[in-house]
Amino acid sequence: MASERGTAVRGGTGNLGRVSVTPAPRRVALLTLGCARNEVDSEELAARLDAGGWQVSTDADGADVVLVNTCGFVDKAKQDSIDTLLAAADTGAKVVAAGCMAERYGKELADSLPEASAVLGFDDYTDIASRLDGVLAGEEHVAHTPRDRRELLPITPVQRQAAKVVVPGHATVDEHTPAHLRQVLRRRLDSGPVASLKLASGCDRRCAFCAIPAFRGAFVSRDPQELLAEAEWLARTGVRELVLVSENSTSYGKDLGDPRALEKLLPQLAAVDGIVRVRASYLQPAETRPGLVEVIAATPGVAAYYDLSFQHSSEPVLRRMRRFGSTERFLELLESARKLAPEAGARSNFIVGFPGETEADVDELARFLTDARLDAIGVFDYSDEDGTEAAGLSGKIDEDTVKRRYDRITSLAEELCAQRAEDRLGSLVEVLVDIVDDDEIEGRAEHQAPEVDGSTTLVSGEAAVDLAALRPGDLVRARVTATEGVDLVAVPVEMISAAPVSSR
Repeated sequence: MASERGTAVRGGTGNLGRVSVTPAPRRVALLTLGCARNEVDSEELAARLDAGGWQVSTDADGADVVLVNTCGFVDKAKQDSIDTLLAAADTGAKVVAAGCMAERYGKELADSLPEASAVLGFDDYTDIASRLDGVLAGEEHVAHTPRDRRELLPITPVQRQAAKVVVPGHATVDEHTPAHLRQVLRRRLDSGPVASLKLASGCDRRCAFCAIPAFRGAFVSRDPQELLAEAEWLARTGVRELVLVSENSTSYGKDLGDPRALEKLLPQLAAVDGIVRVRASYLQPAETRPGLVEVIAATPGVAAYYDLSFQHSSEPVLRRMRRFGSTERFLELLESARKLAPEAGARSNFIVGFPGETEADVDELARFLTDARLDAIGVFDYSDEDGTEAAGLSGKIDEDTVKRRYDRITSLAEELCAQRAEDRLGSLVEVLVDIVDDDEIEGRAEHQAPEVDGSTTLVSGEAAVDLAALRPGDLVRARVTATEGVDLVAVPVEMISAAPVSSR
């Protein structure tokens, strides 16, 4: 078989000895696109593949199979996924599509992309090693017909924990073993000091523009003891910062019978030995309770950082989006956080050009952004998404108008975020070192999340900290001396917590 290539071994000292065949290792490259939630899913897949005898890497060079964990959120992400799959096919390896785009389109994607040897859905994840064995052996895989994964779980949240449904990133090795004693089914694909920890999957909200719940399913929380055990495992691998991810972190615990579960979990995670920072992300403004605002602002080891999904600030647009809030309510939420932590960071994403949006709505969004003092702002131009309510709405806005509004808000956002960075000149920030090379030491302050926000470059000055001694994972206090857009330049003045020698 193709998966059992080997070499003959000659034994004995006289006559020809027995010849044995040692199977060559099966090599798979796992490429991850999209959000941090996908990264966690990939590390679950990596653990399953490793247990199934596959050598796993993130380098397609020399791989027998390239497994692409695709993103299916918006058109650009889908195109990036297609381009990655086609580029992988050019390597000569077998190509397999998994992830959100593969789950969302299934057979349709398989029919339109003959370069892929297989298109796998989430239900294939538990048998991922045998699926790739089959691909390598030339077996044909019949792609699934997509279905609304919300229908796989009970409507009542508290009944979902007992349901037997494949939820990526939630796998357990032995459900009969107490959660805190279970083997962690995860293999890290990098060695950096930051890792994502998946709180939950799915979403029960019905935002008119979003297709994610249909292919990710209804909201399901992970057991808090399981999360703590995984956090301890991550810390032992050298992780210093945990980024809590989900489709909606503020819903965490509602299916466990405890809507305050995240407020209780954050201090416990921050107390894990070796972890110096915990960051919550994907907060829904309508569900961000005062108690959660306070825990994030006042708990040592928890980043005073609010990743809030505003999407817009004009009430008429928000209602058409099937969301809640307004400019004033959002500003009140930010003010409540800053009363507790004046230097707290805040970021959000916004959609312009939603059906029915008027120039007055765009003016209202601009007013909110000007007053909100956000550290990072993501702007998206609206486009119809398959299977969403918004795709069928009237009041569509022509492309030229959408582009003009997008350009206006993007330009304003860049200016405002640069101003917000300048507000931090002279202040002290706590920087977790991410990258050290010959020319630069780069890290992130509390208000800077990985990938999506800015960064902080550490430079020499009248400092008690030796730059040459810094390593990834060190946490230092630094004074901001300059800015470059949203990025900061700072001089370290104190070592807060040095990374363990074993992780250096």
